[in-house]
Amino acid sequence: MNPGIGSAEERRQELALRVRRPLPGPRQIAVVSMKGGVGKTTVTALLGLVLAEHRGDRIIALDANPDAGTLAERLTGKTDSTVRDLLDGIGDLRSLSDVARFTTLAGRLQVLASEQDPARSEAFDRAEYERVCAVLARFYNVVVTDSGTGMVHSAMDGTLALANGLVVVGSLTIDGASRAAKTLDWLVAHGHGRMVERAVVVLSGDRTSKEIDTDLLVGHFSARCRAVVVVPHDPHLATGGRIELGALRTATSDAFLEIAALVADDFADEPVVAPRVDVLAGRPGDGA
Repeated sequence: MNPGIGSAEERRQELALRVRRPLPGPRQIAVVSMKGGVGKTTVTALLGLVLAEHRGDRIIALDANPDAGTLAERLTGKTDSTVRDLLDGIGDLRSLSDVARFTTLAGRLQVLASEQDPARSEAFDRAEYERVCAVLARFYNVVVTDSGTGMVHSAMDGTLALANGLVVVGSLTIDGASRAAKTLDWLVAHGHGRMVERAVVVLSGDRTSKEIDTDLLVGHFSARCRAVVVVPHDPHLATGGRIELGALRTATSDAFLEIAALVADDFADEPVVAPRVDVLAGRPGDGA
């Protein structure tokens, strides 16, 4: 007898179909948090990996952290080339292979590392972020941005201005949950209320507090945003080392498949026009 697939596998297949929905144009997903250490880079990495695993188009994860971000290290172990190197040669980028000289590969996911020299990375401002995104939008279908924790940093301003989707990361601790809520408050106060309504909140279980009522916390964020996903504790992620999809527990893989499906659900029907930015001068123009 063949009883067929179980309910859990049927659910995974349904989520995978949602992840693979067609895109009418390039999309940019911002992963943000006002607090460091809550799993923002981990969420960015795994969201990118799951999207790349299930979709047939081009996905890139961009580390826009001005403080020597660790996205590339967590995904590939390499930071030979960075976003600063790409900016230095941006006028010569004519093809996907030209851009790929500055990226590394994790499975099917392309990764663009942040600058590791603090003296150079601080110069990564909004105008330069927009120039990078204008190039990436020409060659990639989805850009997932790992932002810094400085909400008032110029690059963050550019991240939010160009984002089509938002993922806000917190944790199952008092400070992690509080900072996630304050992140939403800040976004609303600065004119991003609509984006907050459509946001997905991810609560990481790698750190927990006994004082936290998870159901109450999920209810709080559910009233403010489109969806909330709790990622269970996973020994592979808790080490802070290199991330491998195959090393995750099943419950963790399922949680990130759900996050990817929720992000894909919000892909609009109308095409998105990539920002027209002069890649040489950083001004609006025809150069992009």
